[in-house]
Amino acid sequence: MSREQRQALDRQLRAAPQAAGPASVEDQRAGFARFMGQFPVPSEITRSPIELGGRPAVLVRPATDPHPGTILYFHGGSFSLGSPETAMALTARLVRQTSVPAISLDYRLAPEHPFPAGIDDCLAAYRELLDQGAHPSSIVLAGDSAGGGLAVTTTLAARDQGLPLPAGIVAFSAGLDHTRSGASMSSRRDADPLFTIEGMRRTGDLYLAGQDPHQPLLAPAVLADLTGFPPILLQVGTNELLLDDSVRLADRARDAGVDVILDVVADVPHVFPAFTGVLDEADEAVERAALFITQRLRHRST
Repeated sequence: MSREQRQALDRQLRAAPQAAGPASVEDQRAGFARFMGQFPVPSEITRSPIELGGRPAVLVRPATDPHPGTILYFHGGSFSLGSPETAMALTARLVRQTSVPAISLDYRLAPEHPFPAGIDDCLAAYRELLDQGAHPSSIVLAGDSAGGGLAVTTTLAARDQGLPLPAGIVAFSAGLDHTRSGASMSSRRDADPLFTIEGMRRTGDLYLAGQDPHQPLLAPAVLADLTGFPPILLQVGTNELLLDDSVRLADRARDAGVDVILDVVADVPHVFPAFTGVLDEADEAVERAALFITQRLRHRST
């Protein structure tokens, strides 16, 4: 681990240009795409446009013969920004490390499509994989930020509709509580170089569209019953307003008898695994996530 790497990244993120005031959704989307476009995509993969669950998606395959299974990936972006392309660097690294193909879903975004549209799209994609003949034990749900939250809430929705559950869940810096009641929302206020409470409330309001956040699909870290869930890997940094989202979900998983791994890494920012090649901790995190995925697929297929 490198303290110098972490400090340099923190300075770089804090020095990035900031909007003078609240930006339009269109400007936020363009800015987010530019920022995420800086992350290099490994060359050892192929990308193909497909459709899944009635939504556009991208099939990401390793350059060599793929291993059995599917990573169903949900991108981040506060439920209102992003696309499969903005998460492609992290998605592709998982594919390269595991040799397991991934499908990254272009789910609907707020404010045009508020809660629960994104969950509905992710569930429809998972259901179609099952309808196509994929065994649930051959599927891992993964995502970053809002997409990490969707990996959890899609599993909740699947369980509540009587569908068989996937082999596992991987969530990087997941957004898991729209009540914003975690202690880290205040305690990590100065440590987080990317987010402010005010900004998160604005994007949260777009997703909620006036709906009560006090429900399991909007605040699983606070309200969800995780009974019957597959094993979960949660990775989060201490320099995050969302730190306690992952910490509290891990507590709920443990209390429900669910196998859960909670990786909390000191002094790293939101979705720190995206910074491979910049942070040693990011490279290690992706390796751990890849190992979790391969072990889950191997375990459930035997």
